This record gives sequence, C-alpha cells and structure tokens, in this order.
Amino acid sequence: MEVTSAVHSVAFLHQQSQTRSSHLKRLNTRPFFVSTGPRNAPLPHYHHPNHLNKTNIGGCGHSSNSTSVIINSTSAATTATTSTETSESEVEKIKKKCLTWKWKDQYSINYFVSSDADSPQPNHPPLLLVHGFGASIPHWRRNIKTLAQNYTVYAIDLLGFGASDKPPGFSYTMETWAQLILDFLDEVIQKPTVLIGNSVGSLACLIAASDSSQTLVRGIVLLNCAGGMNNKAIVDDWRIKLLFPLLLLIDFLLKQKAIASAIFERVKQRENLRNILSSVYGNKESVDEELVEIIRGPANDSGALDAFVSIVTGPPGPNPVQLVPKISLPILLLWGDEDPFTPIDGPVGKYFSSLPSQQENVKLLLLEGVGHCPHDDRPELVHEKLLPWLASLPSS
Repeated sequence: MEVTSAVHSVAFLHQQSQTRSSHLKRLNTRPFFVSTGPRNAPLPHYHHPNHLNKTNIGGCGHSSNSTSVIINSTSAATTATTSTETSESEVEKIKKKCLTWKWKDQYSINYFVSSDADSPQPNHPPLLLVHGFGASIPHWRRNIKTLAQNYTVYAIDLLGFGASDKPPGFSYTMETWAQLILDFLDEVIQKPTVLIGNSVGSLACLIAASDSSQTLVRGIVLLNCAGGMNNKAIVDDWRIKLLFPLLLLIDFLLKQKAIASAIFERVKQRENLRNILSSVYGNKESVDEELVEIIRGPANDSGALDAFVSIVTGPPGPNPVQLVPKISLPILLLWGDEDPFTPIDGPVGKYFSSLPSQQENVKLLLLEGVGHCPHDDRPELVHEKLLPWLASLPSS
C-alpha cells in the first residue's frame, strides 16, 4: 500500500508523543519518494555531451552557489588527501559531470551523461534514469558506473527536484514530468532510449511511453512503480479508504503555509530522514550519511517546500491500469518484495504482478529482501536481472 508523504510527515510531528496506534505507525513511516507543456516549444539550449570536460553551468549541486561549494570542497579535500582517503566518491564524480539543459527556454534542468571513455557498443540503446519523489540523480550512485560500461547512461533531475529549477507556485503534475522526459529524448538524446524509473519516476516513464506520437522509447524498466503522484489514486484499498478523510485534512493543512513549513522542516531533519529511509530499505547498510544528504540537500533549496505541497495535494495523475495496455514495447518490472510503500500484495503490486500472464511484452522479477528503491538498496541484484534483459532487446 502506498501512503502519501503528507501522512508520514504528520506522523513525525506526533512522533514525540508516542500516541499513534501500531497500524497508523506502519502507514506513517513511508518515505516521500514519489520515484508538460506543448512539445512544439522553442528548441532549448543545452550543453552537449561532447562538452563534458568544459566548465558546467548549474551542475548537480543544489544551486549554482552550492555547486561552487561542492567543487571547492572536493578540491580542498583532494589537496589534503590522506592515505585512507585517496579518491572522491561516486556521488562527487557524478555531480562534477552534470550539465544543464534549458527546457521550454525557461526552466533549467540538471542532467548527467556518461562519457564515451568505455566505448559503449553502437547497437546498444542509451539509457535514461528517472528518480522518484524526493530523490535526484545521485540516487543512482551505485548503478551508473556499472551500466556505463556498455551503455551511454543519461540521468535527469525532474523539475522540482535535485539541482533542477523549483519554480515558486508551480503546479506539478505527472503529465508535466512525462512531457519533460519526451522533450529530453527529442532534444538532447535524439535516439531510441530505454527508460528506467523508480517509484513515481517509473510512472512518469509509463506516461511518456504511452504517448502514441512518441518514437524514441525503446523499452521501459519499472522499479517498484507508483500508482499515482500521491495516494489519492489508490481508491480500491480499504486502508486508503480508511485514511481518505485524513488525506483530505492533510491537503487542507498543507495549503496553510506556516503548517506546511513546520511539517517539511521536521521531515527533512537528518535523523527523521534516516529513520524513514531505514523503514523502506531491505538492506539497512545501504542507508548511509551520503544517502541522507542526497535527499536532504535539495530539500533545503528555495522552492522545495512549494514542490512538496503541490505534489502531495495535487491530482494523482494517470493510473498504470490506464497506461500499460497502450504500450507494446518491452517492459521489465523489478519489484522489491519487502517494499512497505508499494507492496507486491497491494493494489498496484497485484496489478503489475498479473501483467506477465496477460501481455507477452511484460516480464516481472521479484527481488528478495529488497525494499522500495531496489537500485540503491541491492544494486548488484538489480544489475544481475537488468543487464541480461537489456542485452536481449531486439536490435533497432
């Protein structure tokens, strides 16, 4: 069962009192990952992948100022390297390679592309990684290096997340993110691409692939796909029906800026984030300080609160049940069997688990001991299942 970020946020405000029932406690400790405009917009300006070694504008930092801090810190750390710390982390390497694309000639979108140093095979399609709610490009820290050995890997910060713009007062929708993905394929990658998404990022990929006019999606990989931008989409689960009045109350409260700010400040505290993440990762060792900062850093940006409120209180968007039948492309479902957020026995999980027997283009693999974010939880298990499937795709 999925539970909205707002529900679990309110739970943290009450955590000190220890008065929640055991059922609500389980529901309220879910993470707030949730993993567009006309397509004939003016051609945007962006930094071409061939310019990877040039100075990057915007970068993977949380703003241009914070990017400078990150780069300067890394530089200083390199100068003061000790025998026990001789190389920068994968997250730092990823951030240094990030570029900026101007979407609709208006919004700065942060993205990453792997270099061609490893000479990916020409018949292999590029990959586009799309994060979930609350996450960003560095959440793929444990995957990019492996995937880039044989594929050109792109990753994107959706509008409202990571180092991408967070315009004040913007009304976020699933359709907006799907259009962003389609425009990125058209204007940046310009080749048939395999979309790989987590949580709400998966749903955005599904919406993009279901567009009958698109020709640039080669296949789709869904990692614990969400049923909607928020849980108002899950209407056939008795647990959500039970909480639905509470969800409406939370929507009302979040539209009061002072209340929303108090909730958001509490949620993004380091210890609270660590507890939330630990509750949805099967492998607790994967929940490190770096992961906490990946989620927390962008949440401190101007506009992050507006994005949080808009996403939690906005329309849930198209449902997978409406989307999947429109898609004939190869679909790989990788599902962590210990996901408390979108469990395989919940409404969304049950629907996806029924698909392989109904559509021959769909393959489902359950990942034992894995939570809501399989790619970061147990990356080696994801690679073991993902790489053979990618290799099996028909040549273009």
